[in-house]
Amino acid sequence: MNEHFPIQASDEHYVARRDFTKFLGLTSLGFVVGQFWIIVQNWYRKNRGQPPWHAIARVEQMRERDTLAFHYPGEDDDCLLIRLAPETFVAYDQKCTHLSCAVVPELANKRLHCPCHNGQFDLASGRPIAGPPRRPLMRIELQIVEGVIYATRVEARSV
Repeated sequence: MNEHFPIQASDEHYVARRDFTKFLGLTSLGFVVGQFWIIVQNWYRKNRGQPPWHAIARVEQMRERDTLAFHYPGEDDDCLLIRLAPETFVAYDQKCTHLSCAVVPELANKRLHCPCHNGQFDLASGRPIAGPPRRPLMRIELQIVEGVIYATRVEARSV
């Protein structure tokens, strides 16, 4: 052994048990902190409440089979309001559930069409009927109060 270099070349890649245990302990601590962070985030999302009501349009402004683009709950969230019948309105998030391309209404075919990958959604329910999308469009719940159509909340949906 050389007095200037007290570590043998063969021992250079050796990891002591104590160092390995420190590494495992710190890695495990990192995973635990990450899990707690996810729990806190989920709790925060559940408890922050729904966005406020947002006036979209007056009922008399829309004829039957009309569509209107609006933003809800935020300015970056594009949505579509569709009047299917004299007393029937539906609203959906405009992002396709496959890859977030914008869906386009095809009222004659009673569907919403995603031109990116030919995805199609039922106009009345928002459920996928063709193409790669497997999840329904996010539905925006509506209320009509004194002739004004309001977006009241985003409905959580599953397949």
